[in-house]
Amino acid sequence: MAKILVTMPDDFLHRVDGIASNEQRSRSELIREALRSYMKRMTIKNPQKAEEDAKKLESLLG
Repeated sequence: MAKILVTMPDDFLHRVDGIASNEQRSRSELIREALRSYMKRMTIKNPQKAEEDAKKLESLLG
């Protein structure tokens, strides 16, 4: 699995970590799920573009 570097404000990261902790999952797992949800929503709004983006992201997420 590939690793990526993502920059975000400290307060946002603390919120992400809080949610991950409450759901007893890792930060990475939570972010992957958020991206999957985003891709699903985009499929409904713009199917062709979403399909292209989904393929790119899925190749990154494994």
